[in-house]
Amino acid sequence: MSAAAVAHAPRGDRATSLGLRALQAGPVLILAVLVVVMALLSPYFLTSRNVANVGFQASFVAVLALGQLLVIITRGIDLSVGSAVGLAGVVAAAWAGTSGAGSLALFLAAGLAVGTVNAVVLVYGRVPNPFIVTLGTLGIARGLALVLADGQTRTGLPPVVSTLGSGKVAGVPIPVLIVAALALTLGVLLGRTQWGRWIYAVGGHPEAARRAGIPANGVLVSVYVLCGLLAGVAAILVAGRTDSASPQAGQLLELDAITAVIIGGASFQGGRGRVVNVLAGALIIGVIRNGLDLLGVSPFWQLIAVGVLVIVSLELDVLRGHLEQRLRTRAASA
Repeated sequence: MSAAAVAHAPRGDRATSLGLRALQAGPVLILAVLVVVMALLSPYFLTSRNVANVGFQASFVAVLALGQLLVIITRGIDLSVGSAVGLAGVVAAAWAGTSGAGSLALFLAAGLAVGTVNAVVLVYGRVPNPFIVTLGTLGIARGLALVLADGQTRTGLPPVVSTLGSGKVAGVPIPVLIVAALALTLGVLLGRTQWGRWIYAVGGHPEAARRAGIPANGVLVSVYVLCGLLAGVAAILVAGRTDSASPQAGQLLELDAITAVIIGGASFQGGRGRVVNVLAGALIIGVIRNGLDLLGVSPFWQLIAVGVLVIVSLELDVLRGHLEQRLRTRAASA
């Protein structure tokens, strides 16, 4: 509903519309409040060095969350992205040699392979539940990473990997620039292309999308493949940050990515999700963990804090759905 429509709507509808718009902007508002609170609690929070650290840490989650957003909009989920990060690093370290281009290609190819397996099994294997499919590839990818690396961390990656993962340009972390470029590209694709409209249509009402002639299977394949490809990008950043490839890398990052998407206002019911809010969700997780570290809070309490935020976000999604239904009902009766 536009600002003009809100202004001329009845008082009850106006309050409902304003509440709905506040919920839609909720992730950005939560992030702003968190930044202010952490800045007041710790004098080190807004230092340039610490802000850069938050950018580095949040970038891994943000890249994975962008891929997870595509999947969740279509009513799916991908639990394998964290394991894909570990596998991609091990594959690149094992076969890239000293070639920078070859190493990057292997990172991306490994992530792409995991995403392709998910897509093929889910769509053409006609498995109805993406949770089960991606849970299986989670175990397979992690197991392959451990087998290939013999359980050991690999070193000796080309310098370009370290540059991409831990370098800066004009004081800005390169991973932050990569996230910005990916987010801009994905925002344009979702908002201004037919493919983007198809994704929302398939997630909003799968059967209606099929009846309308939308290639639902092709859309699902594309989102899972892209999710895997972005896991390969995240693997480059993780390996570059540590200058090593560990078969255990990326462990539980899939949960952070899903959390960022849900905090960002996307719904497991599909058809809803915005790139800007997902980035805000990733930053919220980064700010919470970084701020609590600065305050000397136990990592165990950090898990509790993020978990509480997820539950609150789910409740806000329920409230958002209620307000939307209320507005639709009143519009229909009018």
